Amino acid sequence: MVKVLETGNHLVALAARSARVEVVSAYPITPQTQVIEKIADLATSGEMDVEYIPVESEHSACAALIAASITGARAFSATSAHGLAYMHEMLHYAAGLRVPPVMVNVNRAIGPGWNIWCDHQDSISQRDTGWMQVYVSSHQEVVDTLIQAYRITEDPSVSLPLMLNMDAFVLSHTYMGVEVPEVEEVDRFLPPYKPIWKLDTRIPATHGSVVYPDDFSETRQSMHEGQQNAKGVIRKVASDYRDVFGRWHGDLVDEYMVEDADHLIIAMGSIAAEARVAVDELRNAGYRAGLLRVRFLRPFPVEEIRKACLGCKDLLVIDRDCSYGIGGVLFNETKAAIYGHVDMPAWGIIVGLGGRDVTFKLIARSAMDAWDRKLPEESWRDSHVTDAHKVTREMLERFKREVS
Repeated sequence: MVKVLETGNHLVALAARSARVEVVSAYPITPQTQVIEKIADLATSGEMDVEYIPVESEHSACAALIAASITGARAFSATSAHGLAYMHEMLHYAAGLRVPPVMVNVNRAIGPGWNIWCDHQDSISQRDTGWMQVYVSSHQEVVDTLIQAYRITEDPSVSLPLMLNMDAFVLSHTYMGVEVPEVEEVDRFLPPYKPIWKLDTRIPATHGSVVYPDDFSETRQSMHEGQQNAKGVIRKVASDYRDVFGRWHGDLVDEYMVEDADHLIIAMGSIAAEARVAVDELRNAGYRAGLLRVRFLRPFPVEEIRKACLGCKDLLVIDRDCSYGIGGVLFNETKAAIYGHVDMPAWGIIVGLGGRDVTFKLIARSAMDAWDRKLPEESWRDSHVTDAHKVTREMLERFKREVS
């Protein structure tokens, strides 16, 4: 085990080395670029035995990722925002072909307007491609989760790709002291990749070709079953990792002061780390609050959310995204999970879009306003205005006047 002081991006590269990744295909995009730069440095210096493929686009990066996996190599890539959006078609291919690569997505806002700072819109918009999605909240969790990810994806009962999401700049560019397992130590936990099937020129076969209607539903049902099977695999892998390295980050969710909570906060990513401090503030203010940090959005932790909500009086869900026309994705999926099982009022807030700062004070104040019945069911809590559509129209009118 080596203790290092590094950025989240560089820690991704070090964790990929520890996992004995064999092929890396990637294209640079802010704020992910440092990941593949570090991997290129490690490959050039001989510190990482990897085939590094600098491609001409993110679409090609994902295509190469799939091709490497099909040939039986442990494959990795990293991207962000518009790069992830450009991969969209190939994300479906990766899951549909049931290959098990891991990719880090450094969460960044989707334009226009152009923005390089953090929110979850990029990965949220890919949640139905079949990829598992995990959202981390610390540098140590970045390292440990990436190593665990290959045990999860390569399990024969899962055989689906995994997207590890980490918040831009908050995690990607900040430094923190972290323990990184040595390659030989990880070998005790992560065996070599042994694919169920692979592309082999000695046994020619076609992969991903036409599937007729009589069989197509079964292929999609199998992907869904792979996601459901992953729930048990994730727990087992987390337990095995703790046995080897002594660290535990929870499985599908991570709880903080949930056992005796009357009021529950649900959040993902680095905002959930800030929400831990908000829970302490709320407890000091007389609210018996708790936090449920959702780690895996896919597979969705339905049972864990229902269990945490039992006995609670009310609920606040924090989103760093918006499914336009219905609201925060985590909020709406949480409501769907508890509907018919837990009878409690729920509020949702949308915050932190485009990298706007989200403080524990804002979270605590929002929670108190919700639980004191001073909030609508869902609100854009950090917005400066109540009628943003009006502001947008005024901006357009001002632009027209300036142009004319």
